[in-house]
Amino acid sequence: MDYWIVAFIAAYLMGLSKGGVPMIAILSVPLMSLFMDPAHAAGLLLPIYIVADMYAVWLFRKDFSVRNLAILLPPAILGIAIAYFTVTLVPVWTMKLLVAAIGIYYLFNAVRKRLSRQEHPARPADVPRGVFWGTLTGITSYIAHAGGPPYQSYVLPQRLSKMTYLGTNAIFFSAVNLLKVLPFILAGQITWDSAGQAVWLAPAALLGAWSGSRITRHLPERAFFLLIEIALAVVSAKLVYEVVTG
Repeated sequence: MDYWIVAFIAAYLMGLSKGGVPMIAILSVPLMSLFMDPAHAAGLLLPIYIVADMYAVWLFRKDFSVRNLAILLPPAILGIAIAYFTVTLVPVWTMKLLVAAIGIYYLFNAVRKRLSRQEHPARPADVPRGVFWGTLTGITSYIAHAGGPPYQSYVLPQRLSKMTYLGTNAIFFSAVNLLKVLPFILAGQITWDSAGQAVWLAPAALLGAWSGSRITRHLPERAFFLLIEIALAVVSAKLVYEVVTG
């Protein structure tokens, strides 16, 4: 019984994130890891991610950045391929530290710019940076469902509107998660048993996505992006904590 309670909470939190509540889904895999190996927890949650992704795409389908998607998706595919073929060679803790370092570096620069009291123009979407951050997002998303920090490092400086940000985020990660399905099956992380459990957990994820969309639609834009930065700080600190505590 405890397993299913925690599983429903994990699915709901992941749905909240897909509905626009920033990066709270990072808690889902650690919660499920109380009962199973983290790799299999990630495999169990991936189909639920995809169900919530589809709903998120429908929710935020009206506004998105075509240029960002065109720049980020091809290198993300490359990143997933790199991760699939090298995941057994790279310790997970090194990838967690890398993701945390990216988040901390972005936040450090954001705080420094605010303290300087200078107005910094929005940074346009460009191909060289997009290839780098897109590849890294594919790698970290495959290994630890932790594509958020590298993705934010590329997208947040562009100062997209809230709804454009949400639409781009929904479509991009929907595509990334779909691309991870075959490698997860080949690696044995998705099985018939885990897929059956995912069917039962999907309603909790959809409820979370609906709840998240209601919250984010009423959040002022400034508060929304501040919440993303706070969530990024929490995620980075949590990843460092996981590495330090083993």
